[in-house]
Amino acid sequence: MAAERGRRMTINIEYVILRHLQMKLKAPFTTSFGTFQTKELILVEVVDRDGVSGWGESVAFAAPWYSEETVKTNWHMLEDFLVPLALAEPIHHPEELAKRFSAIRQNNMAKAALEGAVWDLYAKRLGVPLSQALGGTKKDIEVGVSIGIQPTVADLLQVIERYVAQGYRRIKVKIKPGWDVDVLRNVRRAFPNVPLMADANSAYTLADVDRLKAIDEFGLLMIEQPLAADDLLDHARLQPLLQTPICLDESIRSYDDARKALDLGSCRIINIKIGRVGGLGEAKRIHDLCRERGAPVWCGGMLEAGVGRAHNIAITTLENFTLPGDTAASSHYWDRDIITPEVEVQDGLIRVPDAPGIGYDVDRRQVERYTQFAKVFHRTMTA
Repeated sequence: MAAERGRRMTINIEYVILRHLQMKLKAPFTTSFGTFQTKELILVEVVDRDGVSGWGESVAFAAPWYSEETVKTNWHMLEDFLVPLALAEPIHHPEELAKRFSAIRQNNMAKAALEGAVWDLYAKRLGVPLSQALGGTKKDIEVGVSIGIQPTVADLLQVIERYVAQGYRRIKVKIKPGWDVDVLRNVRRAFPNVPLMADANSAYTLADVDRLKAIDEFGLLMIEQPLAADDLLDHARLQPLLQTPICLDESIRSYDDARKALDLGSCRIINIKIGRVGGLGEAKRIHDLCRERGAPVWCGGMLEAGVGRAHNIAITTLENFTLPGDTAASSHYWDRDIITPEVEVQDGLIRVPDAPGIGYDVDRRQVERYTQFAKVFHRTMTA
């Protein structure tokens, strides 16, 4: 396994295709920073000299709610900077791209989309599942489900009931000031034994400490990102005041952010999102750091379509992903996903595919159905 993780080969990318897709969600998804009814995304396809394709997905949203990145900025970064760098010379291992992209500040979601496509191609060239190429060992992964803010508490309880009946191993509910303590109290009364967490998406400040301390009574697995997205210090002040573990999401964009957060005591758990940290390589580094520090990690979701969902499954096979992630079934979000077979959940578990690469076939007919426009970049165009 270790030999596969470090194995080098020569990958000559002949061309890259960027596709801008728009997919309609089955139901609106509401968080503290907005409501989503459709998901725009960039699908990245890299093709080598033998015609083998690798696939990646940008998880940026259409507007800069979650981070400063958007679908449009990702397209610009890919077209004008990152794709030319990837095509400039052969690639011997996907982790080389982090150094090649290092002159480009931030823009982690754009970097991760292209790097993920190269990882898929690399694993296919090795003839192994992407999970194995990353060093993962699990054959099944535990998953939970993320539930957006609902019109009423009664609606929320009905949604939770449906997903508990389907066997999901953890329920995450979105909270914000005015939709928090009383809501969680009702949820806990209805579901006293369900593993439960709350996600604030940076909706609070230290002025809300009493409200946040009140959440301790509900025995949550964690509260995710209660304070500002760019903050580590105030989280370090807040964590000793809470019994509930803080999990950081938006605040962790790199290995160094994770190291500083753990050094400061800003959190006890870290949510690793591949796009937010700049790719699978950096996600692995953060995972390894947290394993050494005894801090559990889990894989968050960004309303991914099937390609991004497949990458999440692969990274979650690493040993320190000990908490159920947000990688719900395709049918949780889409009437029809862009992969076959679609991601399915049985008794709260996803079976890790054993086919080479991401382990799912991209449904090109569905991709074309959702594609708004596309552009091809040939190696000779950038030479």
